Amino acid sequence: MYVENASAPARKSVTVPGLHAMKAEGRKIVMLTAYDASFASQVEQAGVDIALVGDSLGMVVQGHRSTLPVTLDQMVYHTAAVARGLSATLLVTDMPFMADRDVSHALEAGARLVGEGGAAMVKIEGAAPHILESIHALTERAIPVCAHLGLTPQSVHKFGGFKIQGRAQDAADRVVSEALAVQQAGADLLVLEGVPTVLGERVTKALHIPVIGIGAGPHCDGQVLVIYDMLGITPGKRPKFSKDFLAGRHSVAEAIQAYVADVRSGAFPAAEHGFN
Repeated sequence: MYVENASAPARKSVTVPGLHAMKAEGRKIVMLTAYDASFASQVEQAGVDIALVGDSLGMVVQGHRSTLPVTLDQMVYHTAAVARGLSATLLVTDMPFMADRDVSHALEAGARLVGEGGAAMVKIEGAAPHILESIHALTERAIPVCAHLGLTPQSVHKFGGFKIQGRAQDAADRVVSEALAVQQAGADLLVLEGVPTVLGERVTKALHIPVIGIGAGPHCDGQVLVIYDMLGITPGKRPKFSKDFLAGRHSVAEAIQAYVADVRSGAFPAAEHGFN
């Protein structure tokens, strides 16, 4: 049974303007996935800035081969569970596959994830015209948006697998153009996944909104990992951009605290976690 930890030290709530201030001041932002109240409580107590309810739950929780089978109802359910374990950490949740197929569906999904799930921000993949319209429509209605570019998992079939994006010059230029477009549409945050380190640095410098990297090198404004990857419990091979923070430590709490400390200091990610 989940019981709130009343002894946890009080923290100042993380806000969207606060994240923008962290970028401006050069302070690293720490983001980590969570899918239930118990892990959310551990994330909260470790001082993580942003908890992400990722549709990655389709793979690491449900056992699917991709994120595509995850439904909006499931995302609302997991978001609400995570919300019960948080107090100061900002809660971001993914729009599942095809929930953003047009503006009306994106607005409906955003309203449910915020209203029923308790999210403070929704994450949406890509920069196609209808996505840019949806970002604008959501932010106009006071629903903050985190964009997601680079290796976008919902495009796995189009990419032909989970492949690094932006290696060729024209592809890199396109990622930068898309990043500027989602910022212009109103996104307050960008997750940049699976791109060369030099491109991660280029995008981060080009934007005034924070850029959170996952396999995008050390120059991003912050980092995010799937919590099961950084605990070393995801079945199969761990992604190159991740690290087993539980190895050599005695508890999940210690592992998350080590992750937070290494992101804050810039020790993680190291060169071996990036791509050329």
